[in-house]
Amino acid sequence: MSYPSLTITFLGTGTSSGVPMIACDCPVCQSTDQKDKRLRSSILVQSPTTTLAVDAGPDFRYQMLRAKVKHLDAIIFTHPHKDHVAGLDDVRAFNFFSRQPMQVFANEMTQEVIVREFPYAFYETRYPGLPEIHLTTIDLTPFMVGDILVTPVQVWHLKMPVMGFRFGKFTYITDANSIEPAEKEKIRGSEVLVLNTLRKEKHISHYSLSEGIEVAQELQIPQTYFTHLSHQMGKHADVEKELPEGIHLGWDGLVINL
Repeated sequence: MSYPSLTITFLGTGTSSGVPMIACDCPVCQSTDQKDKRLRSSILVQSPTTTLAVDAGPDFRYQMLRAKVKHLDAIIFTHPHKDHVAGLDDVRAFNFFSRQPMQVFANEMTQEVIVREFPYAFYETRYPGLPEIHLTTIDLTPFMVGDILVTPVQVWHLKMPVMGFRFGKFTYITDANSIEPAEKEKIRGSEVLVLNTLRKEKHISHYSLSEGIEVAQELQIPQTYFTHLSHQMGKHADVEKELPEGIHLGWDGLVINL
C-alpha cells in the first residue's frame, strides 16, 4: 500500500509533570538547554492534505501556537489520563475559524472520561463559545483520517490498555511498559519508532531507558526516539552520549519527514 508523505512534529516529549517540574532545583530542571524543556507528550502528523494531533494535554494551546498550527482536522487519543486529555477545551479556537466540530477519535474508555471532564461540550442546549466535538469510537481496526491511514497498536500501561498508532512507516507509542507479541508485529517494518521511556530506573507502568532500548533493538527499528521523559532521565546532552546507534532522545520541536 502506498502512503502519503508525512511530517511528524514533536509537540511535547515530557512526562505528566513536564520538565522543568514545578519547584524542582535539580540540574535537569535548571538546565538552559532548550532540549531539556519538555511539554507534555504529543505529536502532530501532517500529510499534504490532512493535519492531526495525537493527544491534547494541558499544554495543547501553547503547543498549537508554538507549532503555528492554523488548521487541525482531528485529534486521536491514546488514553484518558489527564496529561493527555486536559487541553481538549482549546479546540474552541479551531471550531471558530473552521466553523466545524473537531473530529475526535478515541476508544470507549477514553470517551467516557472526555464526556465526564468536559460535560458542557455535550449539552443538548448550545450557546456561543462551547467547544464543538464530534466523537468517533475506535478499537484495534485501522481507520482513515483524511488521507492518513491510522493503524492502532494496543500496549499496556501496567493494567490499562493504551492505544499506540502506526502511520505508514512511523509508529508512536506512549505510556507503556508491555507490548504483546501480536501487537509488536504491527510495529515491525517501521522506519521510525517513538517510544516512552520515563527514566533510567525501572518503573511500574513505563519503560525504563534500558527496556526501551531492548524493545527498539528487538524490533530492529532503524531510528528510535524516546519520549514521555521525566527530569529523572538526566540531561539530554548527557544521555545522548550513552545511547546505541540509531536511538535518540526526542525533544520538543523535532521534525521528522517520511
